[in-house]
Amino acid sequence: MKVVYFLVAILALTSSVASAYDPSPLQDFCVALNDTKNAVFVNGKFCKDPKLVKAEDFFRHVHAGNTSNPLGAQVTQVFVDQLPGLNTLGVSLARIDFAPKGLNPPHIHHRGTEILIVIEGTLYVGFVTSNQDNNRLFTKVLNKGDVFVFPIGLIHFQLNVGYGNAMAIAALSSQSPGTITIANALFNATPPISTEVLTKAFQVDKSTIAYLQKQFWYNNNN
Repeated sequence: MKVVYFLVAILALTSSVASAYDPSPLQDFCVALNDTKNAVFVNGKFCKDPKLVKAEDFFRHVHAGNTSNPLGAQVTQVFVDQLPGLNTLGVSLARIDFAPKGLNPPHIHHRGTEILIVIEGTLYVGFVTSNQDNNRLFTKVLNKGDVFVFPIGLIHFQLNVGYGNAMAIAALSSQSPGTITIANALFNATPPISTEVLTKAFQVDKSTIAYLQKQFWYNNNN
């Protein structure tokens, strides 16, 4: 009987872990559709009638990002909102362009793991582990052709440390991995997070928090 209970517990655990990620598609494809007429609700997006699906539903051209911004970097997302054919497929990607010294600031993808390949330039990249792992920092300098993985939900960043422009492609394990940029979320929340909360969390005075909240926090994801 104990063996039976153990097997049931294992099955329950594995099923709960599996449900935390994009479920596998139950058909060949399910193209996202905003118009709900004659559609079926699957995996967070309505499906286009398969008879009306075109090759264009699976295609998107990605232009170089405009790096003329305070961060010197631009992320161009190709998620399900930009490419409807990704619906239910559980994958997406992003192009990241960097000016010299450009930064894709510390952020998380709470629904997907990221694997990044450098196409041009040199990047200093890293991620920080959870509190339970003592917030260890893992970093690496990447050159053209190098690949690095950022585990799901962990804070990570990329900085151009080369002398010229840089570009990388990131693949993610969700059609909609989500992005939370740490500084923006803390100091540009709507409405603002209580000063009392932030001063105690960061162990600084109110003037420092007030200064940070008044800054323009650029969102380099589009």
